[in-house]
Amino acid sequence: MFTIIVAENYDEASHEAMKLVRDVLRKDRPVLGLTAGSTPIGLYKEMIEGYQSGELSYRNVRTWNLDEYIGLDRSHPQSCHTYMREKLFDHLDIPQENIHIPNGDAEDPEAECERYEASLQDVTIDLQILGLGTDGHIGFNEPGTPFESLTHVAELTEQTRRDNAHYFGGNIELVPKKAISMGLATVMRARRVVVIATGTAKANAVYNMIKGPMKSRCPASALQAHPRLTVIADKEAAQRILF
Repeated sequence: MFTIIVAENYDEASHEAMKLVRDVLRKDRPVLGLTAGSTPIGLYKEMIEGYQSGELSYRNVRTWNLDEYIGLDRSHPQSCHTYMREKLFDHLDIPQENIHIPNGDAEDPEAECERYEASLQDVTIDLQILGLGTDGHIGFNEPGTPFESLTHVAELTEQTRRDNAHYFGGNIELVPKKAISMGLATVMRARRVVVIATGTAKANAVYNMIKGPMKSRCPASALQAHPRLTVIADKEAAQRILF
């Protein structure tokens, strides 16, 4: 079962997602599944504003991030570690030990995948926050990723690397070719999932996620089977499911 919220614009989409975060924060020890990228920036700003106003605290929150590039040190400007620190964690009262992000610079990436997946075995993510790739990928679960996949080493498609090249000065050659990513089955274990999608470029992906067949060519279509999926899309991203 899924809920679709159509927002006027990106800011409203971020505000709607914040309502779900606030709901989760009422729990004793809430667990958030987080993502990097441009999609959640507005949401993270609202999370920071809530803390800085004294309204919200993240002292008891635990977080697990979706993914990390392989081969980037955590201090690299484009690593997910750096992104999360600069865009969110440095501005909250969340304890460092409560933050979990894959180590993309691990000597043995496969072993790191096993370690990260194991860290989630006794944890249930209360709210998994997702962006949506133009080809329907979530996290770095690229087209063709099996629905039963767990945390794994992902080979990034040229499309994903092109989409992310602007973070690397527009040079696709600087974009890593591999990443560690939670698998689709890992994501599906979350109690609730929210996908935020904005802009015309995401319209086909939103349609395929919600109304297309459940096929691995659109990884996000696996979410059709999730019992508590919320899709927040602006009018541009929702255009194909509205008409």
